[in-house]
Amino acid sequence: MGNSARCEACAEGVDPPFPFTMAFQPIVDVAAGSIWAYEALVRGRDGQPAAFVLDQVVSENQYRFDQSCRVKAIELAGRLFPDDSKVRVSINFMPNAVYEPAACIRTSLAAAARMGFPVDRIIFEFSEKERMLDPGHVRRIIDQYQQLGFAVALDDLGSGYSGLNLLASYHPQIVKLDMHLVQGVDADPRRRIIVAGIARIARDLGIEVIAEGVETEGEVEALRGLGITLLQGYFFARPALEALPAVPWLVEARRGGI
Repeated sequence: MGNSARCEACAEGVDPPFPFTMAFQPIVDVAAGSIWAYEALVRGRDGQPAAFVLDQVVSENQYRFDQSCRVKAIELAGRLFPDDSKVRVSINFMPNAVYEPAACIRTSLAAAARMGFPVDRIIFEFSEKERMLDPGHVRRIIDQYQQLGFAVALDDLGSGYSGLNLLASYHPQIVKLDMHLVQGVDADPRRRIIVAGIARIARDLGIEVIAEGVETEGEVEALRGLGITLLQGYFFARPALEALPAVPWLVEARRGGI
């Protein structure tokens, strides 16, 4: 796809290349006993999993898809989140689907303005698993987003081979520990040492840490013991299609039962 076609695809990002929607899963601050953010997760219109949607993404439509995902997530967050909320929305994006950072962010800015959703409550996530075609270009994207007031998160840290190098190269404000590193952290001393080391490095760099894939009370307590208090996973809530799911743990915490 040529440069002009790419720019046109970004400009037309509000027109989805195929039907999809978003489900929301909370990121819980277990120290404050509150919702810190919701991640917007792509789903089919009838709730089909992310793989069903992503299998339809090809090089010819990835620009429009990436732009449409951002707009859909911001619009739904603007409608679902309480007006006085400080809660953030975290949106996955595809660095390889961004042709020119300043141009390709316009639809996101327009959606945020239209919904009255402050940009400093929007997080853009990209995955360590993503194959970076041009690392320098990814750094320019991150710099542009941070200058505009968005936060940037590195997702799936610990799932590949270059995570710590990405922390040094890209300077994200947030890292999300991969679920396969987190699960069983309460019962595996080696895993606990690794997670503690990553958390310590992140803290020294001024980076927030989120642990993904938390499924048991034991994992919650182990992570809290390591100073990681932003947690996401089925223990708290499964993603809800175009809705904000209830979090029973928070109810119990506020009653003093936790």
